[in-house]
Amino acid sequence: MADHLVNSWETSLGSAVDGDPIIALSWLHNGVKLALHVEMSGSTNFGEKFSRVKFSPSLTLFGGKPMEGWLAVTVSGLVTVSLLKPNGQLLTASESLCRLRGRVSLADIAFTGGGNIVVAATDGSSSSPVQFYKVCVSVVNEKCRIDTELLPSLFMRCTTDPVRRDKYPAVTHLKFLTRENSEQVLLCASSQTGSIVECWSLRKEGLPVNNIFQHRSPVVGEKQPMILKWRILSATNDLDRVSAVALPKLPISISNPDLKVASDTKFCPGLGLALAFHDGSIQILHRLSLHTMGVFYGSSSGSSQRPGEEPAIKRQRAGGHTVHFKALQFSWTSLALAGVDNHGKLHMIRVSPSMGQMLDMNTLLRHLLFLLEYCMVTGYDWWDVLLHVQPGMVHNLVEKLHEEYMRQNQALQQVLSTRIVAVKASLCKLSAATAARACDFHAKLLLIAISATLKSLLRPHVLNTPDKSPGDRLAEICTKNTDTDIDKVMINLKTEEFVLDGPPLQSLQQLIQWVGDFVLYLMANLPNQGSIVRPGFGFLRDGSSLGMLREMMVMIRIWGLLKPGCLPIYTATSDNQDSMSLLFRLLTKLWLCSRDEGHPQEPDEPLIDECCLLPSQLLVPSMDWLPVNDGIICKLQGKQPLRLQFGKPYSLPVLNSTAQVEIFSRSPGAQRMDNLRCLHMGVCPTEESKACTRCGCVTMLRSPNKTNAMKQWEQRWIKNCLCGGLWRRILSTLS
Repeated sequence: MADHLVNSWETSLGSAVDGDPIIALSWLHNGVKLALHVEMSGSTNFGEKFSRVKFSPSLTLFGGKPMEGWLAVTVSGLVTVSLLKPNGQLLTASESLCRLRGRVSLADIAFTGGGNIVVAATDGSSSSPVQFYKVCVSVVNEKCRIDTELLPSLFMRCTTDPVRRDKYPAVTHLKFLTRENSEQVLLCASSQTGSIVECWSLRKEGLPVNNIFQHRSPVVGEKQPMILKWRILSATNDLDRVSAVALPKLPISISNPDLKVASDTKFCPGLGLALAFHDGSIQILHRLSLHTMGVFYGSSSGSSQRPGEEPAIKRQRAGGHTVHFKALQFSWTSLALAGVDNHGKLHMIRVSPSMGQMLDMNTLLRHLLFLLEYCMVTGYDWWDVLLHVQPGMVHNLVEKLHEEYMRQNQALQQVLSTRIVAVKASLCKLSAATAARACDFHAKLLLIAISATLKSLLRPHVLNTPDKSPGDRLAEICTKNTDTDIDKVMINLKTEEFVLDGPPLQSLQQLIQWVGDFVLYLMANLPNQGSIVRPGFGFLRDGSSLGMLREMMVMIRIWGLLKPGCLPIYTATSDNQDSMSLLFRLLTKLWLCSRDEGHPQEPDEPLIDECCLLPSQLLVPSMDWLPVNDGIICKLQGKQPLRLQFGKPYSLPVLNSTAQVEIFSRSPGAQRMDNLRCLHMGVCPTEESKACTRCGCVTMLRSPNKTNAMKQWEQRWIKNCLCGGLWRRILSTLS
């Protein structure tokens, strides 16, 4: 990606096999393999639900680090490997799959746990065998080397069946069931009108020895010799002609206990593979038994399949064929299918987690929660899980997700601390009732990031300090010292650790200003709790976030003595008003009410009275919250199919507009914000910007800053947004 933008790509490296079309392509395996255990879905430990499987990378560098590269198979039976060395150099090698090179019309690539690669290939005729090859890649004397070896092959059963022998002459699809399972393969043979699908499995079998040899065998090798043999697992009846196949990506464990729990609880993600047919329909079949689990009748659903504006007669002439899928792919949790049809349109189809079987609400929530946890642990985007969350489920899911998270050990909690906030934020956007909480979660992500950045600037005064960093010491002292006077808290700190040069402090002023404005906004809104839930409401009971704000106020106060220009600017009604001291006093009182999260207390009357007076003492800023309903996922909750166009933003009337709080909506003349740098960009920004594909956060592509401190802040968000989402470029006219 150029500049890590998801809609802007550039070529960095390439390799070619001249005049030899490539028919199968795969990245080398990096050795990471997870198994998802449905049987353990009730367990409290994430490590038991999602276990790491022992799996070797295809090729390792020094120290066991996986080497990056790719592998391709060509029509003439050549396998070619390109390896990416750490210095950016490319090593390429080619080798014939077997001594007698022949035409290969279909191939697929899978990996074994021992680090080998398996290639399946066929010449396209169902009367020819499907061949399997083991490919070993190594680097010898700075050169790439490929060794190939023939494995057991198979003939499709439909060609040995006298009734069907000539019925399906061509093999049209050949796929390993998963990338990490080279012992199960899916084959589809077709004619002009129909298809048949078979699933085969590689088994170890004993080789029977003739009686003549049995007595002569040495005593040492009493064991029966074993061979590998392909056995058919299941096959379908005659089907319509298959146009595309999609295999599940969820690495669900298919041990018997896991399969039993999955069928008892009607948990289907990862168990079904999808077949698209030439009549436009899609069937989902069980990956082992090939029984039908669900059907999508594409052509009968009208507008979701066909361009509705064109009259029917014109459409038939143009295509000649029914609209059907040429390519199909499951999402990472197998809850959505993406497909490209023969008219070049892209389709997105929601796949029910129970394949349409009726579930009670608790079981459905448990399934969705299980998949959200999987996304949280692996880092995959959870957009496909959100497709199935109705507004009424949001509150329960957020609560349950938090409970499960709190049961994990301290180390794992720390690793997932920001990711869980991002998951909660995207869940809360799906319902008008929780939209304000989505703003709180985004503000919390920004608060955590600013706190970490400001604390990272502190340096110990002498080098041989004990194990605590200045940031940790600051947190400890602020927690112990419950004084409401900011200067008394400040006295207990070693102020020499806070001594910084002027320029970094001055450049961070906009982040410091955001902290100051946020504290003022929270305190001024404390009396409004009973009214409509506003953004910021979640912080009034959040002891840890209030404590973080308190620490930053102390830090900013000390820096203000060194460089008054970095202090947050408040508009006060009187000249002798010490705004920071006043806000710190009120913030401390509120923090004391909620620091014991087990037993939070209500703020007392005098505190609420003081907060009521705040707007008459200081000008309360309008906080710039992220727009809530700018994504498309909220529009997909209904059952009506949506029609979109590439490159054009989609605008729908805002759902439940009555329930929307006025702060979420954006008037056309409103100031645009750079949400990461906390800068105003004007009403019609001329700068090129990028926006997060997950939360909608907008920031400028090019940095206006020259100082290191601010560049350090910007470097953190080059690859991903605060919420972990990917960036996309937005044109200045659209932004």
